[in-house]
Order: sequence, then C-alpha cells, then structure tokens
Amino acid sequence: MADVVSEGAAVRGTRTERAEAALEALAADPRTADRPRRVLEQALVLAGAAFAGLYTLGDDGTLLCLTESAGLPRTLYGLRDSYPVSGRSPAAEAHRTGQPRWLGPEELAGSPGARRTPSPDFWVAALPVHGDGVLLAATENPHGFDGADRAVLALVAGAVPLPEAARPEESGELPADAFSLAMDTGRIEVGERILELFRIARGTFDGKVETLLGLTVPEDLPSLMSVVEADHMSVGERELEFRVVQPSGPPKWLRLRGRLLPGGDRRPARLVGTVADASTVRSDVTDVARVQRLAASLAIAGTVKDVSQAVVAALRGPLKADRIALAELENDRLVVIVLDPPEPAAWPELWRSEWRSEWPDAPVRSMPTLAAALSEGRARIWPAGTALEPALAGVGPGGLAVLPLSAAGRTAGACLIGWDRPHDFGPDERALLTASAGLAGQALMRARAFDAEHELVGMLQRALLPRRLPRLPGGVAVARYLPTTAGLEVGGDWYDVIPLPDNHVALVIGDVQGHNAGAATLMGQMRTALRAYAAEGHPPDVVVSHANRLLMEMETDLFATCAYVDVDMEEGSAWCVRAGHLPPVLRHPDAGTQVVEAAGGPPLGVLPQADFPMTQLRLRPGTLLALTTDGLVESAEEDVDAGLNRLARELAAADPAHLGQVADALLRGAHRGDDVALLLLRYDGMAVRPRRESWTVWRVPEAVRHARRFTRRTLRSWGVPADTGDAVLLVVSELVTNALVHTDGQVRLDLTLVNHRFRVAVADVSPRTPVKPTSLGWEATGGRGILLVEAMSAAWGTVPAGGGKQVWAELTLGG
Repeated sequence: MADVVSEGAAVRGTRTERAEAALEALAADPRTADRPRRVLEQALVLAGAAFAGLYTLGDDGTLLCLTESAGLPRTLYGLRDSYPVSGRSPAAEAHRTGQPRWLGPEELAGSPGARRTPSPDFWVAALPVHGDGVLLAATENPHGFDGADRAVLALVAGAVPLPEAARPEESGELPADAFSLAMDTGRIEVGERILELFRIARGTFDGKVETLLGLTVPEDLPSLMSVVEADHMSVGERELEFRVVQPSGPPKWLRLRGRLLPGGDRRPARLVGTVADASTVRSDVTDVARVQRLAASLAIAGTVKDVSQAVVAALRGPLKADRIALAELENDRLVVIVLDPPEPAAWPELWRSEWRSEWPDAPVRSMPTLAAALSEGRARIWPAGTALEPALAGVGPGGLAVLPLSAAGRTAGACLIGWDRPHDFGPDERALLTASAGLAGQALMRARAFDAEHELVGMLQRALLPRRLPRLPGGVAVARYLPTTAGLEVGGDWYDVIPLPDNHVALVIGDVQGHNAGAATLMGQMRTALRAYAAEGHPPDVVVSHANRLLMEMETDLFATCAYVDVDMEEGSAWCVRAGHLPPVLRHPDAGTQVVEAAGGPPLGVLPQADFPMTQLRLRPGTLLALTTDGLVESAEEDVDAGLNRLARELAAADPAHLGQVADALLRGAHRGDDVALLLLRYDGMAVRPRRESWTVWRVPEAVRHARRFTRRTLRSWGVPADTGDAVLLVVSELVTNALVHTDGQVRLDLTLVNHRFRVAVADVSPRTPVKPTSLGWEATGGRGILLVEAMSAAWGTVPAGGGKQVWAELTLGG
C-alpha cells in the first residue's frame, strides 16, 4: 500500500510540475492576445478535461458569461453560455463561496436546470478564478477528476488571465497584423500589414468592414460572413482562409484567426484576431517555364476575367513592365477588362476620358497604329522613341508591345504592354510574347462563350430560387445554396418554404438531373408547380403525385428527385413524402440525431402511376430538421449512407440557437463536386396557439340559424363579450348563405381566434370565387352579402381548398 501511495504521489508531482512549468512559460510569452485560450488548453492536456471554459462577470454584475473556451463544444455537456450570479448552478456557487465544486453524474442530474446531454456520464468541476471569474471543466473519465487532475485545474484557475486585459481598445496601437471589429456597428480597426494585404492606403480606408469584404472573392464570402456576423460567431477561436482580389494576377490567399470577446451594457462585443498572407510565391526562371505556367493557368480559367488576370500575372512581373492592359474587341471599341496598375492617372488622357464605372472603353479608330496591328493579327513591338499617337505613346514611352489575341481566324481582343524606361526587346522575349498571345487568344474565345452561357444560366437560377425565406410561426428556417466548382456550371438543385393555411408550412428540396440551362429551367417549373399544388390545399402525397404527372407530360428526358415535408407548427407534427430523394435528418432537443426511415417513391418523371407514401414525424420544441441534396453527403470517397451519418454527427455537435452558423458549418464539409442545397428548420413551438372550432353545415331549412347558434356558443366558450360578437354573427350569416345558395355539396364552417383576431372561413366544393358587385340598384335582390362582409371585416378573400374554395374574413375584436 505504501508503494502504491508513493507511486501516486510521484505521478501527481510529475503532472503538477509539468503544469507549473507550462504555465510559467505561457506567463513569460509576450503574445498575450490568445493567452487565456492557451492556458485553458493545459486543462485538456494535463487534467484530462474534454472542455474548459472561463466565465467572467458581465458589466451589470448579474451574470457569469463565457468569455473563452477550449476543447469540445459546451453543448455536449449541457453547459450554458451564461449563469446568473444569484443562481444555484455550480459556477455561481463556486463564485459566491470561493470554494471549488466537484460534481459527478448523480449530482449533475439533480442540480437545478439540468439538461439532457448526448453523453450521460461525465463530471464537471467549477473553480473560482481571481478577479471575479470561474473555471468550468468537464471530463468523460469514468472516475472523474482525480487528485492530480484537481491540482492541475487549481493551477490553471490561478494562472488564467481575464481576457479584458487583452482587449485591443485598451492596449493602445494595434500590431501590424491585428484587427478589432465592433460587432454592433461594423467599424473595424486594422494594422498596417492588413491594409497592405488588401492594397488599401491608410488615408483612404473608411474603417468599415464592408470595404474589406468587398475586396474578397465572392465564393469565399459565405464562410467569411460566418465569422464577421455577430449571430454566426460563437465564443472561442475561429480560423479560415479566404481570397482577396488583386489588381493583377490571381487572388491572394489570406489566413484569418479570430475570437469573439463578448460585450456588456456599456461595451460592444468585439471580434479580434490577425490576418496573414497564406499564399505561396513561386518564381519563374525561364521563358519556357513562364509559358508553361501561363498555359496551366489558362487551362483552368473559366471566365474572361480569369483569363485576363492569368495573362497579367504571367507577363508583367517577369517582363518588368510598367503597364499592361487586356481588352476585348467589340465592334469598334476595346472593352478593357484589366488595367494594371488600375489607377486612371497612370494611363494616357484618352483612357481617362473614356473611363466608365470600372474600366474604359477605348475607340480603336482614335489609335490608327493599334487598329493596323489588330488587322494584321500578329504581335507588334515599338521601341523607345517611336512616333506613336499620344494614346499609345503614353502607355509605353520606353517601349510598347501590342499582342492581338486571335483564335480561329478571329481577333478576340488585344494585350498592351508598356515600359517607362527604354526597353530592349530580345529574340527570346519576342518569342515569349508571340506564344503568350496565341494561348491567351484561344482562352479568351472560350471564356467569352462560357461567360455568355454562365450568365444566362445564373440569371435563370437567381430568378427561380427564393430571394428570402418567409417568417414562420413557431420556428425559424434558413437555406443555403452552394454551386459546384467542377466545370463552373449551374445545376438544378432547389429549395422552397411555402406558408400554408392554419399555421402549416411546407419544406421542399429537390434536384433536377443535369447541370445546364435545361436543368435550371426545369427546376423553376417544378418549384412553381409544387408551390401551386400546395396552395390548392392538397395533402403532401397528392402534391407530389400531381408534380410527377406534370413532369411525365412535359417533353423532356430529365427527371427530378424531391422531398416534401408538411409541418404543423401548432401541433409539432409533420408528414414527409420522398420521391427518390434523401431522407430528412432530425436533431432532437437532447442533441440526439436520427436519419428518418421514411418510405419513398421513385423520382419524378419516371413512372406515370407511382405511389408516394407518407411518413409521420414528431417534432418537439428545439428539434432541428435538415433537408439536403446529395452534393453534401455523397462523393467519390464517401457513399450516401456514410455521408448522412456524418451529417447527423455534425448536427449533434451543432448549437441550434444560431441556425445560420449551423448551415455555414455544414457546408464547409461539402466536396464541391456537385451543387449543394441545404434547408434547415428549427421548430420552437408556438407561444400562443390558436383556438379552433369547426361545424359541418347541413342543407336544412334553418341551416344558417344553426350556424349562428354554433358561432354564438363558441364565442361564449372563448370568453368573447356578446356585444363584440354581433359583427362575427353577421359575417357568418352572409358567408354561409352564399355557400348554400350558390353551391352544391358539403359546406364547412371554421372559426379561429388568435389573441384578438377572429377568423371566419366557409369552405365549399365549388371553385368559383364570389365576385363583389360594382354597383347595385334599388331593385336588386342579391349581391349585398359580399359588400357587408367587406364592410364588417378587416380583411377577406378566397383560397383554393381541395378542388373547391374557402372564403374567409378576419375581424378584430375589442381588447
């Protein structure tokens, strides 16, 4: 026994000594910005913690707020981002008493506000931190924190600095590579090195984050916005790489590391971090290497802008040129797409006078020498001192080269290269220019055709996808679309969120076969058809069946997959229909996930008489429902089942409170070999549920009186005063009378009360909409009913309902 005790003491001494040495080294490290996180990481390494978080007092002194964390997400252990100081949580008790708290699974299960968690067996430690803070740590070790672990945690709690000491606004001038962004205003302070990376002069920078975002490559904006938008950023450190556009050449890769510092009543939350150059610089040592690199760049250049940037990057630096311009030839004008340098003052007067919103359009007829070179179709070189028209002489006073960019016997554009000092054109350089012109001309012709088709397809897709999602009662929906990077084509993935009567909402996601304009067009037709069938009031299986029949009747060989989910936001129930599409994935409030085993039918447009069975889903408040296309979960390296399981794991680790951030995080794992559409719904439950009653109106002589009696009885049971219900009774009488007189078949009366808004709806089997008369004579015997309904109601209208219609009116009752 003595040997065991001495061995344990030796281990404890070794671990605590390692912790002391590591913490002393961190304290001596001059890098202070990330010191709190690096200190917390010692709890992970030396104390076996899976999560470690530092909580500090907010400005009002009533909350302990999470300001820094390390390890796994806190949500896996039911830990919150803040705790009331006066509460009974372990963090609050450790803060009040100044004594550590050690809790196992049993104590945690019985603690106030305990949450269900994915990991049922874990331990939590709460230790006071000097300066009004608390260290929370969690471990999944079966025996919890042993003596050595507790000693290490005590050392960490004593060494972790409060992050306020590292706030940029309190520490004076920013380092050259640092930034500090105020999340409430979007104002950003940046160091000199960052401005250099973005090619912005200090005197011209307006201090707005939008100015920097405007210089990034558009495809990188979603991931970058997930960091700089307050709703998407969680406490802790984030790191990503993105590209910024350069005046010439390919975009530059930058690396951002940042963390969110929470604010308080008198201080905004701030995102602080660094930006560094992540690009690799390669030098070209021979003309052959330059041509090979240009050919490789042009092979993957899809757009006209890509081609021009590749040419500028390959030629200006190696040739030590002072100016280079690339332009397309359209009729009699040169549409200049790249000028390097981009400032208008660096170019001759003609170019400045022709300046447009971004680049100039220079008339060829005003430069006869250039026009002659383009008509000859071969590279021309003029050394220093050659007499040229001013518009060309100013481009290259020390030497000028004009490269017609030709392909298939046509001149697509021109490249102008100029030097300020006298330049000696050697034979190797002339060969380089000629070879480059041939490569660039062929690439430019391809890119012009691609730009035209891509713009058409992109325009179709932008017009056919929803611009924004509707606000939902009792829930929040977000959607993302990510185009493929393979071939730079636009596919047929789509999504939609359709509000339906009685607080129902339809979630739709689908994928049309192919990646071309035909797929994009068919996608728009299918989205419109599904929306129309849903608005008619059909159940989900009928909606999908109608869409299948419509696609079969179209003259197309394409097919489409689709998933349609009708969610009852009042009851928390849903019906799912699949047509060859992926099943939904659910994340339950306890962070458990489920790939729904929903029965499915064939893709749309394959079988004319296909069955589309429905599967019922139950949604508790806090449930997250995910619909996606196969581009997110399937690739050459991963089959669909493995991808769905990965998606489920990522949802389990996500925090559904920030739905946009969840969507962005899921897309970061996309393979980009196919389009990706993602639709997420968080079901919160309705705070105020409507009260409803229905009545089948029988065709008997006193049917209208029975309907009024049912309405009066309902109003009384709902506590509506009798004097405010007279208008309701009048509207019920007129709508029921119209349905009985002008239609055959069943008539149904539906009453709904939400707060002080009362809705009367009468459904019948006739699709004919009642028409309000434009004028009525004294002798007229009918037509006044609709006028009375309009006069007594705040709003009224008709909607399709299962082959018939529903006429509704809404009245505002006295509060």
